[in-house]
Amino acid sequence: MDVILIPGFWLDASSWNEVTPALEAAGHRVHPVTLPGLESAEAPRAGIGLADHIEAVVRLVDGLDGPVALVGHSGGGAVAQGVADRRPDRIARVVYVDAAPIGEGDCINDELHASGHDIPFPDWSVFEEADLADLDDGLRRRFRERAVPHPAAAASDPMRLGDERRLDVPTTIVCCEFSSETVAEWIAAGVPFVREVAAHRDVDYVDLPTGHWPQFTRPAELGRVLVDALPR
Repeated sequence: MDVILIPGFWLDASSWNEVTPALEAAGHRVHPVTLPGLESAEAPRAGIGLADHIEAVVRLVDGLDGPVALVGHSGGGAVAQGVADRRPDRIARVVYVDAAPIGEGDCINDELHASGHDIPFPDWSVFEEADLADLDDGLRRRFRERAVPHPAAAASDPMRLGDERRLDVPTTIVCCEFSSETVAEWIAAGVPFVREVAAHRDVDYVDLPTGHWPQFTRPAELGRVLVDALPR
């Protein structure tokens, strides 16, 4: 199956390098993407918003034959969700890696500090302790070396959804910072930021305890989780 891998903030296609071998060994055709504005530190980011990121992946889906699986990490999960909303008949499964679909009108994260059209990679103190679990000094150094400023509008633009068939697309939530048990408690309590998850009609949960970046801290395990989650 064709599998599109969508990175989270500040990352490009290479962030999936240690995850893709397991998928390829299982016979999948992998398509890690670099979203517009993330090509390099010097890439223009003015005018690039969430819709542009979604449209870039929609074009990739349209260029492939047959059903496609989407994997979205962190903010890349919202991009995957937007693609599933626009092409629900083409998407075999969406896997959210330490992420979840967001509601109509919500944004990915409008609290990150922007400098003009860019959101530079912040100081580690911005992140919660749970985010940084297993991300040792060497991984942090390599992450910072590869990080690219994220387009500011892509973080703050509201999500626009239009096709309720997205709610029938099979979905997997890979829980890293927070356990599946915690997510279930949030859903039962009606916590607003999981209302879109609660509306989905076919959702599986997989626990992969680590920090927010399992593609760096537990890449082999993440690869196996994805292989198990994706249609054969």
